[in-house]
Amino acid sequence: MPPLASGLDYVDVRFMGFPEIIATAVLHSPGGVALVDPGPSSALPNLRTALSGKGIHPRDIRAIVLTHIHLDHAGATGTLVRELGDVTVYVHERGATHMIDPTRLLDSANRLYGADMDRLWGEFLAVPAGNVRALKGGETIEVGGRRLDVTYTPGHASHHVCYFDRASGVAFTGDVTGIRRGSGRYVMPPTPPPDIDLERWQESLDRVLAWSPDTLFITHFGPWRGVAAHVQDMRERLRDWGQKSRALVERSDLSEERRMAEFQRQIVQDLRRTMPESEVEFYERAGRSDYSWQGLARYWRKKISNE
Repeated sequence: MPPLASGLDYVDVRFMGFPEIIATAVLHSPGGVALVDPGPSSALPNLRTALSGKGIHPRDIRAIVLTHIHLDHAGATGTLVRELGDVTVYVHERGATHMIDPTRLLDSANRLYGADMDRLWGEFLAVPAGNVRALKGGETIEVGGRRLDVTYTPGHASHHVCYFDRASGVAFTGDVTGIRRGSGRYVMPPTPPPDIDLERWQESLDRVLAWSPDTLFITHFGPWRGVAAHVQDMRERLRDWGQKSRALVERSDLSEERRMAEFQRQIVQDLRRTMPESEVEFYERAGRSDYSWQGLARYWRKKISNE
């Protein structure tokens, strides 16, 4: 994986031993290193190995920059802060409280992942309040020798922000611009519970485009150019998934189990139209359609009840 620009690189944390599922961006300068979305603590040994391969020691890390606090993005943060001490964690203010006291976050995650929680994600340790810098959006932060503009981008999560490095033209967009890997012919929305909001998500895509970035760096997985086409694909798939999920929510003849199974069938069928079966498996690992159904179904039930 070649560097994105001078002082701007990324590594594959090989989540659960698989390639191209979770990418961590690495911003580095003589003043230290910043990581964007370090991934879960279950992949921390792989992160350390990958950084070492780039000549980076953990003690060089001065900042952790989070797009949001979901376990696949932020899970290793508390462990790294405990080990390294003097690390500043940048996170949206709605997520900051949960990084300092993750009780509610972990309760919610346990409901979703159940017995797989520890195997998938490992420990999620609290971050001392003194290490946390809460963001609203609209700030410019200086990390890893870079100046990053911050914008608030809810839709996937109410605590999601994106970052833009004007010098390189790279926007770090977490999950807001979707999942894209392998052949790159499919942009997949990750829509797990609890706070998917399809309308606000479209507005967040507008905010990303307003930067006119040259490259999107997405956690699942890596850098992609052709930003306008990518975002248009994401918009269309969000609308398509929204229509599919609402239609199923409104079907009174189906049990919840059958609604989810039908949604998954439709999504996998869509994936198979554009990629080989082996690649379908990796997309399902990066953005599981059963979790996406749960997030969309929750969104529509709340919205329909208010109509």
